[in-house]
Amino acid sequence: MINDQTLETYLQNYFHFSSFRQGQKEIIQDVLDGKDVLGILPTGSGKSLCYQLPAKLLSGITIVVSPLISLMIDQVKQLKAINFKEVVALNSFMPHAKRALVYNNMSRYKLIYVSPEILQQEVLHHQLSKEKISLFVIDEAHCISQWGHEFRPDYLRLTNIISLLNHPPVLALSATATKDVQKDILHALKRPYMKKHVYPMDRPNIVFDVQKVSTDLEKIEHIKKILANKRLPTLIYFSSRQATEYVADLLAKELPHQRISYYHGGMEQIDRVTIQQQFMNDQLDIICCTSAFGMGINKDNIRLIIHFHFPPQLEDFIQEIGRAGRDGQTSVSLLFYSGQDEYLPYRMIHIELPTNEQITYVFQILQSLIKQHKQLPKNTEDIETIFQCQDIQWRFLYYQLEKHGIVKNRRIIYDKARWQSALEQIQLQRNERFKLKENKLKDILAWIHSKQCLRQSLYRHFQDTFTKPQHECCSYCGFSFAHWNPSNDPKAVEYTHTSWEYQLKDLLLIGDRYETKRTY
Repeated sequence: MINDQTLETYLQNYFHFSSFRQGQKEIIQDVLDGKDVLGILPTGSGKSLCYQLPAKLLSGITIVVSPLISLMIDQVKQLKAINFKEVVALNSFMPHAKRALVYNNMSRYKLIYVSPEILQQEVLHHQLSKEKISLFVIDEAHCISQWGHEFRPDYLRLTNIISLLNHPPVLALSATATKDVQKDILHALKRPYMKKHVYPMDRPNIVFDVQKVSTDLEKIEHIKKILANKRLPTLIYFSSRQATEYVADLLAKELPHQRISYYHGGMEQIDRVTIQQQFMNDQLDIICCTSAFGMGINKDNIRLIIHFHFPPQLEDFIQEIGRAGRDGQTSVSLLFYSGQDEYLPYRMIHIELPTNEQITYVFQILQSLIKQHKQLPKNTEDIETIFQCQDIQWRFLYYQLEKHGIVKNRRIIYDKARWQSALEQIQLQRNERFKLKENKLKDILAWIHSKQCLRQSLYRHFQDTFTKPQHECCSYCGFSFAHWNPSNDPKAVEYTHTSWEYQLKDLLLIGDRYETKRTY
């Protein structure tokens, strides 16, 4: 076991930090001792160090399962900037020739980032089987529970990969995992006895504000008023891709001094990466985005998180507000609510899961395909046409069909008794997931309509206590934007001129900051 002093020396030498943050050292020590670990640390607390330092110290390769390409690219870039060169991200952006070069030189790397989908590829299994895998990491491990059952079922297949890699120690990390989500993670990984390091997730520097409005137009007017005179790194979250584009365009016209763009999953990958990098490099002020943006974003001076639409569960909300104030300075979470907003999350729940009637229909079509001696079609369009379900619904169904031995490698395997049992089990699983999602939606609605301190009522779902806020607490406890001054932030620029001459100077980045004054 490496003693504390030696570990802190490695921390200084490799990452240039003088001391560990809460929880980091304890998790790292258990990882280096070869234990399976579940680490729950608040957003912005440096979870990535919990595997990056061990990757430097362990003799073999550390595999990191990461949910987003942009997140992988960003972390690889940051590591190489501090001279950690033995790192690579395997993703769909990588040209075939470069990927083949990486595969043939695996032993050169200490840290390999990969998505759960690419990790399923047999050619990668073959290459990794030749190497010593010292640590298997699932970053943002709540994705196993949140996404694994419907959206990205390859998260539920990770245990098969761990087995193929000869069962290396496993480290699962998250910022938002209730006790039920923790159980789901351990169950999915088949690691019931993981050593748990669970720390309070509340952030005392974040102020909470819930504003009830009647229309989307009223929301936009509030946003314009808040940002009319201040340039603050800001994220505005939407449940609709179309709304991100519409509001970004409108705000760009109404707030010409702000640099505004949008981000959602329907954009080309190269465009998404570009937008993220521009925001990271302070070339953009405001991003209108869906939940696709922000996971793992290591930008320390985000001051304002606005939820134009509220998310379907409290875990999502805490993840998204956790991107603010990572430098410790006071930041604000503003959530808008109007009665019509409830339609969006309810609609998403219905879209994500097939109905019981759809599941029965799928089994009928499978029987028809068997009689015609056909396999499952390859492309998504044919699947959607034949089975009358959306892509996300099919992902849930295919995983369940595979799990119950109904299909394997697109081949349909018929057994009458097993099929009837599988049909009932899949419908039962669907009903349980649907009920769970409904309950989570009810939880966030109850919080929005809470008649007590927003901080207290938010965190009671996750922990027994909460930290006293650094400054102001929430709108229930008296916070008002009228008196908010984002102090100590040199990027909080208050504009005193709005003429076209000063706007032009702003765009061209010339002059002495255009007679603006900074607020401190």
